[in-house]
Amino acid sequence: MIRFIVICILLFGYLILTLPVLAIEWIIGKFSPMTKDVSSLHLVQATFRLMLRVTGVKLTVIGEENVPKDQPVLYIGNHRSYFDILLTYSRCPIRTGYIAKKEMEKWPVLSIWMKYLHCLFLDRNDIKQGLRTILTAIEKIKSGISICIFPEGTRNKAESELDMLPFHEGSFKIATKSGCPIIPISMNNTAEMFEAHFPRIRPVHVILEYGAPIYPDQLDKEQKKHLGSYVQNIILETLKKNQELL
Repeated sequence: MIRFIVICILLFGYLILTLPVLAIEWIIGKFSPMTKDVSSLHLVQATFRLMLRVTGVKLTVIGEENVPKDQPVLYIGNHRSYFDILLTYSRCPIRTGYIAKKEMEKWPVLSIWMKYLHCLFLDRNDIKQGLRTILTAIEKIKSGISICIFPEGTRNKAESELDMLPFHEGSFKIATKSGCPIIPISMNNTAEMFEAHFPRIRPVHVILEYGAPIYPDQLDKEQKKHLGSYVQNIILETLKKNQELL
């Protein structure tokens, strides 16, 4: 319970204490958008790493060499915990925006930081707005910004982490239309950090694996047609493999 309280203090303290920083970043962005982007990235990553240290998580990272550092990618991952974002964003080598649910845009201060970090907000009930979000994500990729999406569409609450929800195929248009590689992300045991023991946070062993880059234009016709299922199967097999390491 103490860890949960400390995490809350860190989160709300960050949002309050960095209000002046938001103004400074805005001014910097007027003169040098890239400088603003990079400084915002590093500041939030440092905060996320601190929060992860508080959780006491034992993190094993596999395949990080598969993540290109000189080009944007589309990260695709399974989603079981609020901490999935901290675990993955804290390791992004270049500017990266996440696609989040539309409801988060209503959160004061937090939503401003998310926009600074090139996050996009998806209304799952509005098909036209969803298409606009995907088109914006494609433009982000083309401008050198990676995008991360959890294509199950919501946090999976199934008892077993192997019982993933179907991947929304529309998410993969970000890669097929921009020509960027897809990096599969498999995360084992993240729900055991918090969700399985709410409100306690437990220092558990989590395995984070980055798969080899997938280039959609190099796949065969059937794989391209069912790209979501293809990537999901890769993540599923990785989850099964890594369960033996827990």
